[in-house]
Amino acid sequence: MERSLPDGTRGILRARAGLERFRVDKTAPGPALAPFVDDFWVLRWDLRGRPPHRQQVLTRPSVHMTFTSYLTGGATRARIVGVVRDDFVEEIHDEGRVVGVAFRPGGFRPFMDGPVSALTGRFAGVDEVFGAAGLALAEEVFASADAGEALVRLESFLAGLAPAPDPSAERAAAVVARIAARPGLVRVDELAADVGLGPRSLQRLFHEYVGIGPKWVIRRFRMQEAAERAASGTGVDWARLAAELGYADQAHFTRDFTAAVGTPPARYAREAGPGTIEA
Repeated sequence: MERSLPDGTRGILRARAGLERFRVDKTAPGPALAPFVDDFWVLRWDLRGRPPHRQQVLTRPSVHMTFTSYLTGGATRARIVGVVRDDFVEEIHDEGRVVGVAFRPGGFRPFMDGPVSALTGRFAGVDEVFGAAGLALAEEVFASADAGEALVRLESFLAGLAPAPDPSAERAAAVVARIAARPGLVRVDELAADVGLGPRSLQRLFHEYVGIGPKWVIRRFRMQEAAERAASGTGVDWARLAAELGYADQAHFTRDFTAAVGTPPARYAREAGPGTIEA
């Protein structure tokens, strides 16, 4: 029986198999944090008696703050995850959970003293940005037996910092949203003209607020769109999809997809489409 994927799984590669092993629940932020936060989320798994699972993700241009705890053995990890340039692979085992917050593109800049690019490609401790207060928050989150309680503590902490509204953060988020809405967009200069900025100003905005350049963001959203189409099970005309995504030819699209995902698009469609869930 075919199963459609739930909302919020874009970027989770081979999501049907993954969702047999873990569960993700997301909640929207309150009004005070809506300008900065996309969502709060909890990942849960119970793989006791089963092999570990390695999950591959094509991440968005966003910063995350995550609190991982294993219920077997008690290991914990609290970190800030900058924009991940390549694909992101996380292994889960035994039983545990991650309590996290996904910031809007540009939305983490008001919480730190420097450019978001300082975090790109890095997994920083929460104390690097939030100091002793971040470590105290981690203790509270890990001590919360209920994930809902942990989310309340996390949201309360961020709201208590009361960052000032930042027009540049809003503009960065709007530009990223524009890229996401136009999967056929290819050129940075075209994007700059579309949003009323010069190419250098656009690059500076992304360096300071997004953490990575607009060219990378354009490529990443194209690959997320392609992976989602491939996993849909509807049958994909690869030449037509390549053209829709702004590629001059299918061969170039296939090379980019293979480099980003690790397998050619047709093979990925067979691995990730309906009917591929592993028992």
